[in-house]
Amino acid sequence: MTASIIVGGSSGLGRAVAQRFADRGDTVIITSRTAARADTVAAEIGGTTRGLAVDLSRPETIAAALVDVRTVDNLVITAIEQGVNSLADFDIAEAIKTVTIKLVGCTETVRTLRDRFTPGASVVLFGGLAKERPYPGSTMVTAVNGGITGLVKTLAVEIAPHRVNAIHPGVVGDTPKWRDVPDHPHIPRTPIGRLVATSEVVDATDFLLRNTGVNAHDLFVDGGLLVT
Repeated sequence: MTASIIVGGSSGLGRAVAQRFADRGDTVIITSRTAARADTVAAEIGGTTRGLAVDLSRPETIAAALVDVRTVDNLVITAIEQGVNSLADFDIAEAIKTVTIKLVGCTETVRTLRDRFTPGASVVLFGGLAKERPYPGSTMVTAVNGGITGLVKTLAVEIAPHRVNAIHPGVVGDTPKWRDVPDHPHIPRTPIGRLVATSEVVDATDFLLRNTGVNAHDLFVDGGLLVT
C-alpha cells in the first residue's frame, strides 16, 4: 500500500491532495500544527488517514514529531505562512517565521524522512505564482517561493536518485478564499478564460509524484497566465 505524507494536509490544497490519496487507498498521514486539528481532519478524510502535529516554524522539533513515520512513498509539503508583509511596513518576526517554515522547515522535513524513503519515493514542494507575479504585501511570500525553486534543484542532487519537484499554483478559483470573489482580475488575462481548479492542482501534484522522468522542475498550474 502506498504511504503518502502531506505536510500541511489539514487545510486548503494540502487537504485536497490528502483526500484524493486516501480515496484511492493510500495510507495517508496529514500534519497540522496541533494534534487536535490533525486528528480531527484525519477522521474527516477517512480511510487509513492519521494525523500528526508538526510545526515547521520550529524546525528543531520536526525530527521528534516524525519519529513514528516508518515508510514514505510520497512526500508533499504544502505549508506556508501567507501574511501580508511589505517593505514599507516590514515585520521582521513574521518574515523570519515565513522563511523558517518554507525553507528551513521544508529542508529539515526532507532530511528527517530521507532514510525512510522507499526506492521510488519522490517529493513535491508547494510554492506559488507570487514567485513570478508579486502583489502588494507579497515581499516575503514571493521571496520564499523563489527559494523553493533553488531548493528543489539542490535537494534533487542531494537525495538522488529520489526526485524532487515544485508546483506553483495560480489563483485557485474554487477555494474558500476565492470562490465568492466576483470578476477576479486574473480571469480576463488567463488564456483558458477561468481560474484554475483545486482538482487540477491535485492532478498536477500526482503527476509530479508518479512521473519518473520529471525531476528538479517547477510546474506552474495557472491556466497560462504567465504568458499574458
